[in-house]
Amino acid sequence: MRVTVFGLGEAGSSIASDLAAAGAEVQGYDPAEVATPEGVVRHQEPGASVAGSRLIMAVTAAADAQKAIAQAWTEMKRGTIYADLSTAPPGFKEDLADTAALRGLAFVDVALMGTVPGSGLSTLALASGPGAADYAAIVNGLGGQVEVMGDRPGDAAARKLLRSVVSKGLTSVLIESLEAAEAHGDTEWMWHHLVDFVTEADETLLRRLISGTPRHVERRIVEMESAHAFLESLQIPPTMTSATVTALRRIEAEGLPESTAGLG
Repeated sequence: MRVTVFGLGEAGSSIASDLAAAGAEVQGYDPAEVATPEGVVRHQEPGASVAGSRLIMAVTAAADAQKAIAQAWTEMKRGTIYADLSTAPPGFKEDLADTAALRGLAFVDVALMGTVPGSGLSTLALASGPGAADYAAIVNGLGGQVEVMGDRPGDAAARKLLRSVVSKGLTSVLIESLEAAEAHGDTEWMWHHLVDFVTEADETLLRRLISGTPRHVERRIVEMESAHAFLESLQIPPTMTSATVTALRRIEAEGLPESTAGLG
């Protein structure tokens, strides 16, 4: 099995070295001055790196994704699986799939759902697009953890970004609360409170938080406005707190979104 990896940065090199260790013949290309992973044959030109490859994995930033698929355009053979592992909106992945189809490539939208350094090829991933099933068969056979979402490009990206709204948003809220706690001299208390809150969280709590919001929205707006004023008095920018007030006011005016109105 010959695999090409475009992008040999931190994530790409980790994946490429794991592929090689699993027995794949790995070719790589990266115009940047980065180290070549063990077991990878690195090429100076992108065209040479795709010769004979059944699978091309583009481990690049979204800003470089279109350039990556175009850089060896004439050398990529019809039927080659082309997997884009960048983080981007679903529409962007659909555009990439359209580009791939012009060359007869089997496009795969891959969403990495964990941290690659330390996990490499075994990082949990979602895949969608015309080549998703074949991609999963190859990568899982070499030690990967790929779950196929279907044959529509963008579905994998959508699910990752939906999760990111929660995980990254929650992280920002936690940081804001801890920063304010430190300014008030309550870091230790706040940390233990957050640990207890997260540890005890379950579906019942999730439903209660959502369903209780419209019933108590006026009180919650007052409470969060007080929190906003408190953070300002501590000279802590209330970025997430301000956003919460805005969101609560929207619920006050419009009610819960239809998708969550039945929870409770």
